[in-house]
Amino acid sequence: MTVAKIDVDALQADALLTEKPESILVTYWKRLLRHRLATISLFGLLALILLVVIGPEIMRRQTYFNVSKGEEVFYSRDGQDLISRNAAPSSDHWLGTDELGRDVLFRLLVAGRLSLVIAFTVTFLAQSFGTFMGAVSGYFGGWVDSLIQRLVEFIIILPSLPILLVLSSILRDFQISFLPIEWSQAFVIIMILVVLGWTGSCRLSRGMVLSLRNQEFTEASKALGMSDYKIITRHMMPNALPPIIVSATLGLGGVILTESALSFLGFGIQQPVATWGNMLQDVQKDMFTAPWKALIPGFFIFFTVLAFNYLGDGLRDALDPRLKL
Repeated sequence: MTVAKIDVDALQADALLTEKPESILVTYWKRLLRHRLATISLFGLLALILLVVIGPEIMRRQTYFNVSKGEEVFYSRDGQDLISRNAAPSSDHWLGTDELGRDVLFRLLVAGRLSLVIAFTVTFLAQSFGTFMGAVSGYFGGWVDSLIQRLVEFIIILPSLPILLVLSSILRDFQISFLPIEWSQAFVIIMILVVLGWTGSCRLSRGMVLSLRNQEFTEASKALGMSDYKIITRHMMPNALPPIIVSATLGLGGVILTESALSFLGFGIQQPVATWGNMLQDVQKDMFTAPWKALIPGFFIFFTVLAFNYLGDGLRDALDPRLKL
């Protein structure tokens, strides 16, 4: 009777050869989950987005029973009710009402919807345009690189806050015929912030492409007859994405702060449209008599910006191949 000897090393080698490699996205996700603050921030932001999307629709459909009429009557939480203005928190108004009797919680959620749309739109447009311009600059080099980088330097040295205030004031009454007034004002803010905010991603993308344009896969793509545009969009830009994603995540908080500051100063979204910034502006006259009114919109701004910063920090660690988390 003979006993077959099992080659353990051979079995392990065969298992490694037949095992399906883990997806890079799964690897990034596992590394992100090890960053506790980033994970908490991610789920907190998802909950906030879900709240501002669904919450106003639920609250807008609420009704109450009118005893005199003997029927249910539709109740508008964004409508003015001077009788119940500056009301304390109650079962009907969880965060109370403002100086015009409007429900504070409802306006906070509607304001968050507009503020987050502006932040995501500005970040997406600015990072996309900046990434493409940086890839073109780094790939071609020469006079193209010099022209784009001189434009970047010119925009960087401009005093951003005075320009934002002046342009916002000039374009305050700009109206697009097919858009509501609040989205016309938001369009102006978005365009101004995109024009002034694409330079950072342009420099990041250029630095990455400068290190990639002379590598073997680039030379192979040229040898196969691929056009410069396809090489830039299919190879250069995707390989430059990790630092751009981190920059975009950190930039989201900056956009929210900038939009809130403009609205607080009266140069951003105008009343009666609600944003977190102009809700802070509404309560500044009550700072000495009722300072807690500023805490509610201020907390939303604070939480959102802090969560985006922690998420960006976690993504930076997860996407950096030199770190072993």
